[in-house]
Amino acid sequence: MTLRGRRLGDRRVRVERVRPQEYQVRPQRRVRRPPSPWLVLIVGFAALVAIGTVLLLLPIATAPGRATGPLTALFTATSAVCVTGLVVVDTAAHWTPFGHVVILALVQVGGFGFMTGSTLILLLLVGRRTGLRDRLLVQASTGAELGSVTSLVRRVAIFTALAEVAGAVLLAAAFLARGIEAPQAAWWGVFHAVSAFNNAGFDLVGEFRSLTPFAADPLVLVPIGLLILLGGTGFAIVGDVVGKRGWNRLALETKIVLLATVALIVTGAVSIAIFEWENPATLGAMPVAQRPLNALFESVTLRTAGFSALPTGQLAEASLFVVMALMFIGGASGSTAGGIKVNTFSILLVAIISTARGRPSAEAFGRRIPHLLIYRALSVALLSIAVLFLVALGLELTAGGTFVQVLFEAVSAVGTVGASTGITPELPDPGKLLLAAAMFVGRLGTLTLVLALTARQRPTSHRPAVESIRIG
Repeated sequence: MTLRGRRLGDRRVRVERVRPQEYQVRPQRRVRRPPSPWLVLIVGFAALVAIGTVLLLLPIATAPGRATGPLTALFTATSAVCVTGLVVVDTAAHWTPFGHVVILALVQVGGFGFMTGSTLILLLLVGRRTGLRDRLLVQASTGAELGSVTSLVRRVAIFTALAEVAGAVLLAAAFLARGIEAPQAAWWGVFHAVSAFNNAGFDLVGEFRSLTPFAADPLVLVPIGLLILLGGTGFAIVGDVVGKRGWNRLALETKIVLLATVALIVTGAVSIAIFEWENPATLGAMPVAQRPLNALFESVTLRTAGFSALPTGQLAEASLFVVMALMFIGGASGSTAGGIKVNTFSILLVAIISTARGRPSAEAFGRRIPHLLIYRALSVALLSIAVLFLVALGLELTAGGTFVQVLFEAVSAVGTVGASTGITPELPDPGKLLLAAAMFVGRLGTLTLVLALTARQRPTSHRPAVESIRIG
């Protein structure tokens, strides 16, 4: 039986008509990798130096009857951004109030940006959220907890504001009690509070005297010393102490930093007191009751800040060597202080003590320090020594002065301390450029090196065979 030419059971297959389609092949989009935090940090601080140089070159920044050359503006801007305090001109007399505001702003931004590590630079310059990799890098440089990096800027800002406002009020009252007029006393209070907290060492006293006119005034020395300690300790350590309120509950890093800081300050104060007690140009010219406070203040400020209540150029050579050791070590990681950092020095010291005791690993307070941290600390210390050697050699070839003076200026620049024996303003132009470069490298070198090493860390699938090498 058929139906219109078809039989039962037949299937009718319909062939689909294929319509021609056009496809457009687009080139593969390149995914732009975000810049490395350490590179962003260097570019960000270099941009701050450039902006500060341009602002200080404006005629409104220079006092009448004085001239500011590009090298002077560059050196001052670098010193301010790197919170060093080395100067080639008298800050009080050479710059106008506008210039003082520019210097203070550079100090504040430089110190605040360094405390927050690469987080602030990423937020301001890159304009993106920090990823896990960035958080790990910032955690390695600032000590912040992994989940709190994005709020680090806010907490550091509160910490900075509270410290600087309290210091400004105390210092303004102290200056007012010294007979300084109220507007000037208030401005001096703000300027020196910001400079002290950021461990910068800039002052408005004039004639390169630093704080020597206030050597007999504890109302000035004590607040400045406390601000230096707070800024040089850093938010992470201070926050851990305030939050846990118990020695046994503190983190290992906090314990090590606090103990090392106290030991260094006490050692420095005792050494300066011994070497300068009878020096008629320093402590010997003061009443006996004032000498301990000034020795302690010198140990605090010459370790990281660069202020001085004693004429640094008149210190005995033994005192200068002690100060150089303190400047090279510096303050805590993630703080406004410079140097290789107390953390780095302490890790190496713990490793030496553990090795001397025959222990297989570095241990402190019942905790073991990873070998990777020891390798990084050793890298930072040895590279800093190499940079210091090159800077000292360059200054010896370009500048005058004794070997101790040249070495002191080199350590002060690399450690971003700002203390000076008085030869920096007299340096030739190549020497000033070398010191400016030393301040920049000394300020960013340690942090960027740690960030770069952390970024390059890769898991290994195998370990090479072990072979011994003779030592000693």
